[in-house]
Amino acid sequence: MLLTNPCVFAAGDTYQIFVPVKKESVMWIKIGDECYFDESNGVLRSLSKVHKITVPMKALDEAKKYTVCNTEIKGRRKAYFNKMYKTQEYEYDFRPVEGDEIRAYHIADAHNSVEEPIKAAETFGDIDFLILNGDVIEDSSNPTKFMNIYEICSRLTKGEKPSVFSRGNHDLRGNYAEKFADYTPTHQGNTYYSFRLGNIWGILLDCGEDKDDDHAEYGFTVACHVFRERQTDFLKNIIENKESEYEAEGVKHRLVISHNAFVHRYQPPFDIEQDIFVEWSKLLRENVKPEVMICGHAHELNIYYPENSEWNTNGSICPVVIGSTIDKKKPVYFAGCGYVFNDENIEIVFTDSNGETLRKEQLHLENKSS
Repeated sequence: MLLTNPCVFAAGDTYQIFVPVKKESVMWIKIGDECYFDESNGVLRSLSKVHKITVPMKALDEAKKYTVCNTEIKGRRKAYFNKMYKTQEYEYDFRPVEGDEIRAYHIADAHNSVEEPIKAAETFGDIDFLILNGDVIEDSSNPTKFMNIYEICSRLTKGEKPSVFSRGNHDLRGNYAEKFADYTPTHQGNTYYSFRLGNIWGILLDCGEDKDDDHAEYGFTVACHVFRERQTDFLKNIIENKESEYEAEGVKHRLVISHNAFVHRYQPPFDIEQDIFVEWSKLLRENVKPEVMICGHAHELNIYYPENSEWNTNGSICPVVIGSTIDKKKPVYFAGCGYVFNDENIEIVFTDSNGETLRKEQLHLENKSS
């Protein structure tokens, strides 16, 4: 039995579908006549209670429906002659991102809260895709916390719409942090990648932790410096292959998604990796030329424009929207950010868990038809 609706995450040219289940089982997904299995080198996975199945984006976009096939194992998995229950099938319609006007909602920094982020998103209204941008959980000390990610995604997309996922700094903390990538989307094993949804192209960059690797808080359990260096090479590779990335046919909007707004130099001890972050900003500004950068981390609702040199201390790229804030005092309060993309502008809409629309602002898009 499924614990939530499937969560369909875009990563590269694939969708990675995550399905939590109650009991040990094997799983596959049918799209048309093709079956895509949750397998490891030919062995169907059953130990984890969260199944992860990668399917071609093109196949699911064209079919607009898929079937989750789940077979529970009787007792425990054995070396020989396993006994299985009857396969259960769950059919889902799928709505790929299409059209000239696209609506998305951004949730970051939920820190284990579920109901309040969902209410804030529902205040914004119908969406075409969901953005989960780090620190959705408080930490990775227990794999049961990952259920909060699936619960939010399940209830807002109902397994019928895609989502985009970016890791936050709190996600690197705890006993299961090294397993985080098993429970969330990656591309070629990396938590940074590009994606394409309709006419929107985006790149996810993962800043890792927010202090130096040798900070006492981590106790020598992170190696984020070399991890960030790899992303510099990744970004350069994206630029070298721009014709199949942000300059591909049909791309109208270019996004940068990062939990931490690396264009801003924070106060010590958070003023890390200036050389790397300045280089990322320069590469994006001079080559990718994104329309908006979508961030969380700072627990605020704000838009910072490129001309604000006092804030864009690592080099301005484009307008930066920091779109999440939370107050954990009872009753818990959360506010997030909705986006409406069209040919003329991007509308930014801040909404909260009290059902209020807090602010609307339009980013006019240069070189767009009027």
